[in-house]
Amino acid sequence: MDSKDFVRPQGSGCVVSIDASPGAKRTEIAGMNRWRGSVQVKIAAEPKEGEANEELVRFLADIFSVPRDSVRLLKGERSSRKSVFLPVDVERARAVLGGH
Repeated sequence: MDSKDFVRPQGSGCVVSIDASPGAKRTEIAGMNRWRGSVQVKIAAEPKEGEANEELVRFLADIFSVPRDSVRLLKGERSSRKSVFLPVDVERARAVLGGH
């Protein structure tokens, strides 16, 4: 895997690196940060009591059409830099996230 890649395979799915920006007007993919190797996501929730993390999981589950409980936050519970497991293959993750 290229050190600047935002997605890598893991088990039955993949792990995506995300830079989250809570407090936005709406939840959306804002672009790619190729230097950091992450997807930039604006989140329409505040970073308190896990609200922004819950909104991020909801958003990812919706755009990938997978159950919410299959999307798991692996790292970054209290950070804007997050690692999230998605139960989809690397190619699908790149196509969906990289296409925004």
